[in-house]
Amino acid sequence: MQVLENIEYKTAAVLFGGIGGESAGLLESQMEYGGKVYRIKLLCSVDNDPVACLNHDNITGTKTSRVMDLFTREQYIAWHGHEPPPEWREVTAWDMWVAFGYQIPFFLFTSPPCKGLSGLLPEKSAKTIKYLSLNQLTVRGIDLSLEACLLYGGGVPAILQLENVPRIRSRGKSLLKQIEKTLKKYGYAVSMRADHNLGEVGGLGQNRVRFLIMARHEAQIPNFIFYPEKKPLKTIGDVIGPLPMPGDIEAGGPLHRLPNLQWKTWVRLGLIKAGGDWRDLQDVPFEQYRIVHQPRGGAWAVENYEEPSRTVTGGAGVGRSNGAAAISDPRVNLKEGTHGTIYRVCRDDQVGPTVTGANGPNNGAMSISDPRLTDRAGRHPGVYQIVRMDETSPCITGTRFGSGALAVADPRVKTKLMPDSYGVQEWEESAKAVRGANRIMNSPASISDPRLSDLKNRYTDKYRMQDMEEPSATITSVTDVQSGAPLVADARLGCKPRAGSYGVQDWNEPGKTVTGSGDVHSGSAALADPRIPADTDRGSWILIAEDGTWHRPMTTYELAMLQSFPRYLPDGRPFQLEGCSDAKAREYIGNAVPRDAARENGNVILLAAAQAEANETFSMSWDTVWVAPEDIDQMPAMVH
Repeated sequence: MQVLENIEYKTAAVLFGGIGGESAGLLESQMEYGGKVYRIKLLCSVDNDPVACLNHDNITGTKTSRVMDLFTREQYIAWHGHEPPPEWREVTAWDMWVAFGYQIPFFLFTSPPCKGLSGLLPEKSAKTIKYLSLNQLTVRGIDLSLEACLLYGGGVPAILQLENVPRIRSRGKSLLKQIEKTLKKYGYAVSMRADHNLGEVGGLGQNRVRFLIMARHEAQIPNFIFYPEKKPLKTIGDVIGPLPMPGDIEAGGPLHRLPNLQWKTWVRLGLIKAGGDWRDLQDVPFEQYRIVHQPRGGAWAVENYEEPSRTVTGGAGVGRSNGAAAISDPRVNLKEGTHGTIYRVCRDDQVGPTVTGANGPNNGAMSISDPRLTDRAGRHPGVYQIVRMDETSPCITGTRFGSGALAVADPRVKTKLMPDSYGVQEWEESAKAVRGANRIMNSPASISDPRLSDLKNRYTDKYRMQDMEEPSATITSVTDVQSGAPLVADARLGCKPRAGSYGVQDWNEPGKTVTGSGDVHSGSAALADPRIPADTDRGSWILIAEDGTWHRPMTTYELAMLQSFPRYLPDGRPFQLEGCSDAKAREYIGNAVPRDAARENGNVILLAAAQAEANETFSMSWDTVWVAPEDIDQMPAMVH
C-alpha cells in the first residue's frame, strides 16, 4: 500500500447534507499538483433530520454530521403548522461557527430542500406560505454561514457552491437575485447555470440535470475554476448488471428486496414497452391480454319466448352460468287503446314527437336510442359508463358500479399523471433522474431487465443429456455442461433420471410421497397451481413481457447504485440505510447528490486551490472556464 506524503487538506462544510452523497464524494476527491497531494477534510454536514445524519456517518465512515434545524421560528410554524417544541431554538451564527469547528471552511456546499421549487409540485401548492417558507432556507443557510465566518473568523469561504433543481430559475428567481447580490457584495465572482448534468460530470448511469451556483472569492482564488470534464453516460445495465439479482437480500442487503405490488400493477408493467410509461397502456389491445375471469358462453343469456329453453342447471343465475336464467317475455299486458307513446324509443337521428306532460316511459314520456352508449357484447350498455361532467346524466339505477351504476369524469380533481408514471426504463439506456418520490405510480422506477431472457445466447446443448445409443452431438470447444458440453446417459452405470423427476402434480389429485430428497430435479416436487392472483393481491411475480425481459420495479438498493453510492459501507455491510422505511429510504436517496459527481466537482475545486496557492493566476486549458458571471435572465431555459 502506497503511503501518500506531503498531503495538504482543504476544509469543507456541507449544509443540508442528507445521507452524505456530497460528503462521500468530497472525501474521495484528490488532486496532485506542484509536488503536493491535495485532499478535502470534512468539517461537518448539517441537517435537521437525525436519521439522515445517522446514515450520513455510516456511509462516510466519519462522525461529522450535526443535527441542526436552520428554520427561523416563523418559518418553522409556517412549514409544520404549529409552534415548535419547548426545547427547540433558532440556530445562531455562533452555533454555525461551532459546527464549523471554529474555523472558516475553504469550501462551503449547500443543497437546500427543493420540494417547493420542483416541477413535481403543483404551481398552486408552490405558492403557499408553507413552501415559500421552505424555499427561504436557500438564502438562510448562506446568510448564517457567511455571518458566522465574518463575525468569528474575519473572512469568508474561498469557494461556495449551491445545488438545486432547474426550476428554481422561475419559482425562486427572487431568491437567486438575493443570493447573487449577497455573494457579489462579499467579493465573489458568481456563475449560475441550469444545465449542470451531474450524470455527465460523474459518468453516472442516469441523466441528472441540476441548477448550480459556483462562486469563487476573487481575493482568495484569482485564477479560474475549470468545469469538470464531461464523461459518457453509462446504461442502467452497466450499473445494475453486476449487482445481485433483485430479492437477494443476503448479498444486496435489506434494500434489495422487491416491493410487494398489486398483481394488476405487475401486469401493467409487463404491457408497457421498454422506454415507455403509462401512456402506452392506451394502445394495448386489451382483448388479447384479458387476464380477468371471463364468463362462459351463455352467461347473461336471455331465452327466446318462442324457443325451447336450454338446460336448467343447479347454479343457474344471470351472469353465473350458461343455464336458463332470463327470458324475453312478450306479455306486457297493454290494453287496447293504450297511448302510442308508452315505452316508445325514438331514434337519435329523427325528429321527436310532441313532448307531453308524462313523467315516465310507462305513461308516455319519451326514451331515445342514444348511439353514444356503445354496445359491448355480453354487457349492459351502462356497465362502467363514464359520463362527461358537462352532459346530462342518463337514468339512475339501483345497480352497483360494475353492473351499471354511473361514473363521472370529474375535471375538478385534476389527477393527471406525470409523464413518467409507471415508466419502464430501457436496460441499454441511461436512467432518468432518481427522485425523492421514486415510486412505480409517479416515476420511471421500473426496468426491462434482460438477464432472465438470455436463453437465445446460450448453447442449445447446455445441460443436454444424450442417449447412449444415439450419435453424439457435435463436439465444441466448450469445457463443461453449463456452457454446452454434452452429457451422455450411460446405461452401463444406470444413471438415468428416476421416474418422477421434474414431475408436476395435479392440484385435484392426492400428492405423491414426500421423500427426504424431495426436489424438482429428483421427484414430483412441482405443482400445477390454478390460483391466479386477483387484481389487488400483492406479491412479487415474474412476468416476461413481449420483448422477452422482466419488467419489474427497481429495488431501493439499485436506485442507490444509480446515485453512485458505494456497494458496501465502510463496516463491510451491503449498502443500507438504518432507522427508516423503504419509502423514506428512497426519498433520502433521490434527494442526495451523486457521490461520483461530487468527487469530480471536488477535484476541480482542489485544482483551483492548488493553482491559487502557487500564484498561477492564468493557465491554458481545453476545459471550459466555470465561474464567469452571467445574467440570470439570459441563462438557458431548463425545466425539471
